[in-house]
Amino acid sequence: MGNAIVIMEPKRKGECDMLKGRKSWTAGLTVGLIALMATPAFARSISLKDAGVTLWIFIIIGAVIVLLQLIPAAILFFSFIGTSSSMVFKRKKEAEGATAEERGMLTGVEPAAVKK
Repeated sequence: MGNAIVIMEPKRKGECDMLKGRKSWTAGLTVGLIALMATPAFARSISLKDAGVTLWIFIIIGAVIVLLQLIPAAILFFSFIGTSSSMVFKRKKEAEGATAEERGMLTGVEPAAVKK
């Protein structure tokens, strides 16, 4: 029982009511704070008119970081396309009837017996 999560069951008669009251109070407080933050008094529009050089540098660096993520995404995408297309075209080649030399097999070779 080292890493097990133990859920505490209420043992006394009033504990269940107290837990329900605490959960409802927390839920009400959360809804109230969200409603307060959603009011127009706290809402501010974003104005880039007064934006400084620091904000523009932050935006440019953020855009570069986002665009750099396209490099591994492109590598994975084209790797997937190459793998799937090679599988499809390899099956077509085998279906046409490849010879032993094309398959890389040696003719006339038998396995040797191993003595222990």
